[in-house]
Amino acid sequence: MERRLHPVTPLRRAWAPVAVLVGWAVHDPDQAQRQLTRLTTTHLLIGLAVLIPAAALYGFLTWWFTHYAVTDTELRIRTGLLFRRTAHIRLERIQAIDVTQPLLARVAGVAKLKLDVIGTGKKDELAFLGAGEARALRAELLARAAGFAPETAHEVGEAPARQLLRVPPGVLAVSLLLTGATWGTLLAAAVVPTLLWLATHNLWTVLATALPLVGAAGASSAGRFVGEYDWTVAESPDGLRIDHGLLDRAHETVPPGRVQTVRLVEPLLWRRRRWVRVELDVAGSSNSVLLPVAPREIAESVVARVLPGVSVPPGPELTRPPRRAARCRPLWWRGHGLAVTDAVFAARYGLLRRSLALVPHAKVQSVRLTQGPWRRALRLADVHVDTGANKTVTARLRDAEEAAELLRSQAERSRTGRREAPPDRWMA
Repeated sequence: MERRLHPVTPLRRAWAPVAVLVGWAVHDPDQAQRQLTRLTTTHLLIGLAVLIPAAALYGFLTWWFTHYAVTDTELRIRTGLLFRRTAHIRLERIQAIDVTQPLLARVAGVAKLKLDVIGTGKKDELAFLGAGEARALRAELLARAAGFAPETAHEVGEAPARQLLRVPPGVLAVSLLLTGATWGTLLAAAVVPTLLWLATHNLWTVLATALPLVGAAGASSAGRFVGEYDWTVAESPDGLRIDHGLLDRAHETVPPGRVQTVRLVEPLLWRRRRWVRVELDVAGSSNSVLLPVAPREIAESVVARVLPGVSVPPGPELTRPPRRAARCRPLWWRGHGLAVTDAVFAARYGLLRRSLALVPHAKVQSVRLTQGPWRRALRLADVHVDTGANKTVTARLRDAEEAAELLRSQAERSRTGRREAPPDRWMA
């Protein structure tokens, strides 16, 4: 049976005609300014009298002609006012289902359902549903994807979850203050406009440069704090659940078996406190952060749940490139390291902002060896492993003979890992 979205949805979609006018004004500001100077009060009132009903009618019609239905095998979404579009989303291809609530949506008691599907570049979404309806639909879709019968899927409900970690706001704030990118963007926002003013004395040039820099500084500090506020990680049969956000609240799921790469990032000023940031590459999903900041021991325990059977190699087990690699990258060569265990390919890079990438052998899609003329002369080579998330992890500046042997052995490990890996299933 087809259903419609929440009745508050037209208010959101009514902004589309207004957005078109704003886009035209930004694209051609001179023409827009000339047109605005010609407007009288009468013309302005007539324009508003036409625009507001037209926007309201557009929002209502797009809501009226949007339906969705859940069948035995797929989720169907029909949209379109003049040109109809029907999306057929196979349930077994769903990778993750996220529930997000922007600030105004939280006030109105509605939520947005976002679906990550294999083979699609962007998320399909249902916006907006009632908050309770969104959670119930998410639970039903996950139950169907897990193999429950259609007549019982809606009775299964949301799988229980056990909280693993909650990041305190104070720890998050301190971690942002100890991040070099925060101070770098703040310094650039203060110094660059000042230098431009002294050189040009042109206010518009200074504003055109200062505004993007101030925006970048805000995004790297206050923006991240607002987005990562009250970060909570919980474990459930359908994967690791992540809740976060101060104004816009998001409820995300890391799907089991679809994580291709895990990265442990250590900025220089975090190392004394033994803090790390955990990032992910997930096939078919845009979710990229697992933990914004956490003690290393706790982060490693969470990684073990994302990648069962994988342990993070300790620092002493990571072998550095040979000393002649300093001729290619003076000083920075010391930040590179490599460890290959029975379960994972681990490569470290970075000296100030150290990052350790972990790729399970079963997730490696291809292995490549590259060697430029200067590195051939130094008998050095890079080994690249490509994953199913269209990402690459590279072991740089390895000895040429070691790299050739690593190329052969890694190909064999990957074949064995894929053959023995369990199937990627919800609620496995």
